[in-house]
Amino acid sequence: MADHYLGNPKLKKANVVMDFTTEQVEEIGHCARDIEYFCENYVKIVSIDEGLIPYEPYDYQKEIMHKVQDNRFVICKMPRQTGKTTTMAAVILHFALFNPDFNTAILANKAATAREILGRIQLAYEGLPWWLQQGIVEWNKGNIELENGSKIFASSTSATAVRGMSINMVYLDEFAFVPHTVQEEFFASVYPTISSGKSSRVLITSTPNGMNLFYKIWSDAEKGHNDYTTMSVDWWDVPGRDQEWKEQTIRNTSERQFAVEFECEFLGSSNTLIDANKLRMLTFDNPIRYNDTLKIFEDPKPNHIYTISVDTSRGVGNDYSAFVVLDVTQVPYKIVATFRNNTIAPMLYPKFVVSAAKMYNEAQLLIEINDIGAQVADIIHNEYEYEGLIKAQWKGRAGQIVGGGFGGGDTQLGVRTTSSLKRIGCSNLKTIVENDRLYISDFDVLSELTTFVANKRGTTYEAEDGMTDDLAMCLVLFAWLTSQDYFKQLTDIDIRKNLYAQNEQAIEDELLPFGFIEDGEGNNLSTDNDEFKGGEMISWDALDYDGIDGLYSSDQGF
Repeated sequence: MADHYLGNPKLKKANVVMDFTTEQVEEIGHCARDIEYFCENYVKIVSIDEGLIPYEPYDYQKEIMHKVQDNRFVICKMPRQTGKTTTMAAVILHFALFNPDFNTAILANKAATAREILGRIQLAYEGLPWWLQQGIVEWNKGNIELENGSKIFASSTSATAVRGMSINMVYLDEFAFVPHTVQEEFFASVYPTISSGKSSRVLITSTPNGMNLFYKIWSDAEKGHNDYTTMSVDWWDVPGRDQEWKEQTIRNTSERQFAVEFECEFLGSSNTLIDANKLRMLTFDNPIRYNDTLKIFEDPKPNHIYTISVDTSRGVGNDYSAFVVLDVTQVPYKIVATFRNNTIAPMLYPKFVVSAAKMYNEAQLLIEINDIGAQVADIIHNEYEYEGLIKAQWKGRAGQIVGGGFGGGDTQLGVRTTSSLKRIGCSNLKTIVENDRLYISDFDVLSELTTFVANKRGTTYEAEDGMTDDLAMCLVLFAWLTSQDYFKQLTDIDIRKNLYAQNEQAIEDELLPFGFIEDGEGNNLSTDNDEFKGGEMISWDALDYDGIDGLYSSDQGF
């Protein structure tokens, strides 16, 4: 018992003198060189039906082991119930045993999940023969330290989880389920330190959970835009899973759940403003550079027309001050720069807005003035004396009407987000995006749109619980602006005409049931539902189809 760690007969304490046989020395060397051999011969796992049994990894699990051994950065997209935890536990144990002073951090979406993985490692360690064990220095629910200097600890993923520590490998488990703000904080504050080492490793595994940072890293890896090696596991790779198993699983869950959890589809939330199929087709670009905190996707071009829609927060919590710079010179409109920050003080925010506006050809600014936004608009107008601030007038029942100056009626700097404005903006945004009238280059914008969903009452759209919609709301403001006469005068673009021309044949087909007859005399016939405009006959009934009717409303509240 004197050689046991704290009386545990399965654990050897540190500094125990061992007499190794020749065979044991050779076996230790074999295990160190071949992780697959080590797992198959010495690692034990708990089976629900059989208890403690030898680990017999599947082919895809062996492939993961070797990819982690051979590459510093690995990202794995895996279905549920594929033995992911067991595989990673074996990998981490192997690195700790056979690499002196090797420190591993296990980080998960929940601390309990991270400790469970550590528990799997401890169970496997206890099953090793003593001659293969390193002596134990520390052993508890959150930490292991071996006499060879290697350490393993478990924690929830956070910006402070490994700060100030010397880490050789970080394992991020179920990273897609870590709150998006935590994901961003972790990669901003911790990841650069970890990845800067010449030998440090990052291992990420997860089942997809929408288009978040896990999706971005995976997509960038597939495009060769980062250093990650990808590993994808399919549900049929698991022995015993066949078409019958798939059908049974769908019956007991749903097709959508199966698509996400077992087919690893990067599906966003349900009931999104933008059709889910359209969202899956959208792609994003990496910024060409950063200017302070401004993400730039395209530099300003001479004679191009730009607008900036601005949303302001108080600089606390999860809400962001955000703005989106759009090139509106021609259709499709294009996002050329974005800004998003949840720490900046409202008093400092105008500086960044005006700087971006001047950079992009004295862009027109549309500022949302609910709450603190009104103060931002005042600073831009009075202190910076910026000329391109869009103003709005209240026209009674017509609501807010955008104009370049003060022409009578109740006027204001910027616009207020009313329920009517938001409804119109959402309708317009849906139509613009789904008709390929807006090129969304920014991943953060795309990510927010995947969680911009109908509320529980179905009365409006907003961010899903725990998510943000600041960039999405900037686009809602812009989409509302496109229906205003001021915008059409600014850009000389008439969206109605563009969409009508695009769908002219479809509209003509719709007109046939209304009794239009081609008689060679031109459009000289009408029905009760028709109206003449500029010599052109249009059936308003025919125009009332999905994708058109929401676009041309004004903020009239009906």
